[in-house]
Amino acid sequence: MHDGNESAEETGVVVRKRRKGIYILPNLFTLAALFGGFYAIVMAMNDRFDMAAVGVFCAMVLDSLDGRVARMTNTQSAFGEQMDSLSDMVSFGAAPALIAYEWALQGLGRWGWIAAFVYCACAALRLARFNVNTGVVDKRYFQGLPSPAAAALVMGFIWLLTEAGVRRGEDFWLTWPQVTWVTFAFTLYAGLTMVTNVPFYSFKDIQMKKSVPFAAIVLIALGIAVINIHPPIVLFGLFVLYGLSGYAVYAWRKAKGQHSSVISMSTDEPDERGLHK
Repeated sequence: MHDGNESAEETGVVVRKRRKGIYILPNLFTLAALFGGFYAIVMAMNDRFDMAAVGVFCAMVLDSLDGRVARMTNTQSAFGEQMDSLSDMVSFGAAPALIAYEWALQGLGRWGWIAAFVYCACAALRLARFNVNTGVVDKRYFQGLPSPAAAALVMGFIWLLTEAGVRRGEDFWLTWPQVTWVTFAFTLYAGLTMVTNVPFYSFKDIQMKKSVPFAAIVLIALGIAVINIHPPIVLFGLFVLYGLSGYAVYAWRKAKGQHSSVISMSTDEPDERGLHK
């Protein structure tokens, strides 16, 4: 019988330290999304704003997959969460702000870079608040416009015009100064809506592992077909509707006298108590 103070060497038991590592699969999706944002910035520097928009939209698709892949394969990790936030800041924070500035906002001088910075700063604040309030937010809703959807509003407008053949500085059915101010409005709207308390449906209650009626698959196929008719118009239209949907839900809850916040009470930093009545 061994004494409780006996070492592992005396008992002949070899204790091996567990090596720390990271999960490959979900982080590959995150890195691919990060590449999409980096690619978008490079394309904008080369005046390929159509490809810049495609890069951001591809990053959106990849960003929506990494978390689901991690949950389905049981490979969630704190490292993956931090990596995802940093990737989102590049792809949906810095990239849209820089591309919008390069596309049109620089023509507004000081107002242009202020709008781009406000968007970038709001994306950082939104991501930080999301990380802090993860445990206290209703999973069915996002608190404020999610950063991928905000990026889609800005980049969707740019993609729509570039696909229509509009080049930087040229008039279309809008004059170029009007295009510049519309870009300014979209950038500020998307940025400020990210840091509001308006609830936006998260689609997280949709269970991918559950069986669905055959009609659901048909509707998905029809949706893909409609998007392919003209992706810039359809995607931009969808995200404009989504970008307004939160305010509609907020107004409906207020009219019904319901609690309008997606947070009941938070004790984390920053202190959210009393701010969502």
